[in-house]
Amino acid sequence: MLDVLVIGAGPAGSIAATVLARAGARVRLIDRTSFPRPKLCGDTLNPGALDVLERLGLDREIRRTALQVDGMLVTGKGVAIEGRYPGRLRGLALRREDLDQVLVNAAIEAGADFQDRCAARHPLLSHDRGTPLVIGASCAFSDAQVDINATVTIAADGRRSSLAFPLGLAHHPVKPRRWAVGAHAIDVHGLMSVGEMHIRQGHYIGVAPLPGGLANVCLVKPAASRDAALRNPRKALLDAVASDIMLRDRFADARFVADPLVLGPLAVDAAAVMPPAGLLLAGDAAGFVDPMTGDGLRFALRGGELAAHAAMRALEHGWDNVHASLDAARRREFGPKWRFNRMLRGLVGSPVGVRGATLGGRVAPSAVRALIRYASDCRFARAS
Repeated sequence: MLDVLVIGAGPAGSIAATVLARAGARVRLIDRTSFPRPKLCGDTLNPGALDVLERLGLDREIRRTALQVDGMLVTGKGVAIEGRYPGRLRGLALRREDLDQVLVNAAIEAGADFQDRCAARHPLLSHDRGTPLVIGASCAFSDAQVDINATVTIAADGRRSSLAFPLGLAHHPVKPRRWAVGAHAIDVHGLMSVGEMHIRQGHYIGVAPLPGGLANVCLVKPAASRDAALRNPRKALLDAVASDIMLRDRFADARFVADPLVLGPLAVDAAAVMPPAGLLLAGDAAGFVDPMTGDGLRFALRGGELAAHAAMRALEHGWDNVHASLDAARRREFGPKWRFNRMLRGLVGSPVGVRGATLGGRVAPSAVRALIRYASDCRFARAS
């Protein structure tokens, strides 16, 4: 039997597998897709996210191909404020598929067994004296159904987790129902060494420079299941930049290098109940707040690391207090940022909030720069 089965080879799952394999655990990492694979993401590692990779010794290969990011540009109606990261702190920008491949390779090099095109379908449950115990997952692989048993199972399989959702541990809230439409483009003018967040009434548009002359452009907006943006994401993205006075000239010659991707609904709420013994959640499966501030990758990387530490405690000492300790660690680590992101999400969804924020930016731009530093997790980072 495996010590740990990690489901989902995104940043959270790969980091968890790497930490556990380095500690000597027998780990299998599975993912339903093959790698490398396209993934809608903001494509930036803020200083706090980069610090996690540096501490684990996983940043060297990434630095060889990534672009340096020096801060963020935030715009509203008639106002633009650039906030640079303090001191020597920097972030990085690279395609998410390239980042994921580096992290999967690191897990393999650490000793984890990796299996792609292996999709977890549902948890395997055992009942000891009426108490449910997760003992692995039933998976689809090579047109066959296989059961993979493990002492610990880590569900890091995203916002539609095949373990968290069936067990009632996560759900998509009724509102807000926000969706993202994103693509990579070439010939975008005026790119700088900063990420961009263009906040408008009811939506926002993120732009980030990428290696090879690419730009990441992502539209996030409320949408119903039959919204036109979901039926024709290319048109939705083109219309959004064409109608934006600050972006339309910069995108006049832009061309998408691949069809835009759609992701949503974005938000995932974690249930108040603890998972059953045998199961830990990580990454988006453990809860997801629309990361307007580009900090989603730090949530994933650090969350995977915390899940790995919890799995080691369970392997060594059993399940007493493991879930409560992990929950407390996540709240200490992420709680303030979750509340911060919810506040920003509410602000963008309110016409009054957008007008107030725009006025505040004009009157006190230093306050916006302080928010940029906070949003970028600079307090967690050390200058390299």
